[in-house]
Amino acid sequence: MANCDNSDELKIEMIDDESRNESISRRSFLEKGSAALAAIASLPVLAVGQQTGDVSADKHTAINETQPGPRNKALDAMEPDSVFPPGTDEGGQPPFKYPFSFSRKRVEEGGWTRQVTVRDLAISKKVAGVEMRLIKGGVRELHWHVSAEWAYMAYGSARITAVDQHGHAFVDDVSAGDLWLFPGGIPHSIQGLEPDGCQFLLVFDDGNFNEFATFLLTDWMHHTPKEVLAKNFNVAESTFNNVPARELFIFPRDLPRPLAEEQKQVYEGTSPVQKPFSFFASKMQPTKVTAGGSVKIVDRKNFPATNIAAAIVTVKPGGLRELHWHPNEDEWQYYVKGRARMTVFAAATHARTMDFHEGDVGYVEKSMPHYIENIGDTDLVFLEVFPTPEYQDISLAEWLAHTPSRLVDQHIGTGEDFLSKIAKKEVVITPE
Repeated sequence: MANCDNSDELKIEMIDDESRNESISRRSFLEKGSAALAAIASLPVLAVGQQTGDVSADKHTAINETQPGPRNKALDAMEPDSVFPPGTDEGGQPPFKYPFSFSRKRVEEGGWTRQVTVRDLAISKKVAGVEMRLIKGGVRELHWHVSAEWAYMAYGSARITAVDQHGHAFVDDVSAGDLWLFPGGIPHSIQGLEPDGCQFLLVFDDGNFNEFATFLLTDWMHHTPKEVLAKNFNVAESTFNNVPARELFIFPRDLPRPLAEEQKQVYEGTSPVQKPFSFFASKMQPTKVTAGGSVKIVDRKNFPATNIAAAIVTVKPGGLRELHWHPNEDEWQYYVKGRARMTVFAAATHARTMDFHEGDVGYVEKSMPHYIENIGDTDLVFLEVFPTPEYQDISLAEWLAHTPSRLVDQHIGTGEDFLSKIAKKEVVITPE
């Protein structure tokens, strides 16, 4: 997780002061005797509730809010909306967050990887995510998997390769902010480039995906008899004497040849793939820009090869990814930088608020309304990813703006003047 900022440290110190003062307050309270207790007991229930609320409204110092026993001070300071949820939260909505920092990291000579799947985040049934780092020259070996692979380059540059079912080749270089998509079953590879390799996020359209159980070239060849390999390629068995005895997975090698040279080589006797697997989102103009931030929407409309839709969202300090929901699929989130909070309303009076930090995963099930608020002092950048080719959302404001104002006012009592001023087109990020 990201380190606590100064405000978080202040919160920890404040909680510690409250704990030290608590024993003094308790002794003073007991010394008042039975008369004081009787006086308090005689107050109306509502008045006692109001008194408690007044004391704890901002600092949560009321006796019923203290935690004199064990607690994780650092984590509590980072997760204020779990420690003291907003009064609008209710019910038993399960967690919809999991930090990549909790995941076991597999470290190899050429880099490292870790994953968040449904085995970690139970609500994430349709999508899994992987973080990977490759050093300069580090190779994620030639492989494929059943699920489609959508990727976001978070740092550095990489060379990616693939071959489709028609024998068409693909080789390209991608940098920070760019994307790629390899459909399920398409063999591919990734290699870190100069000067410092790369780090990227992989998203798979299957919550049960396992990065450590993919189809690897070396693993397959090691488990195929040499005589079969020789017969398949019409060569001597000795050709395969150096096939590794175990998977390479992530390993260091020399840097690839220049891009143009490798493209010329792989295109011989065939042609490039008709729909490139790379998408240069780093060079894309935002789909929507407001005073509160911007969003880039990438789906099959502008990235024909993809069957996974996404939005790259930037929210300025104090801004809000407006109240909305997605009617066609679940939303998997990844927080690139900044601090946020999100409330998810799950119907039947269930609602829960959680806080998010750099490297966290969030998940919102289909059609559940939510917002994402920037609660930090720097830009918030996060990804919305959907296991569907088409991006769809519906905003609360747009819904109300296009529903008869008298009818809406009869529901929420805001007055029709307020309703008439709501923007007729979706804002996406407020302020407008």
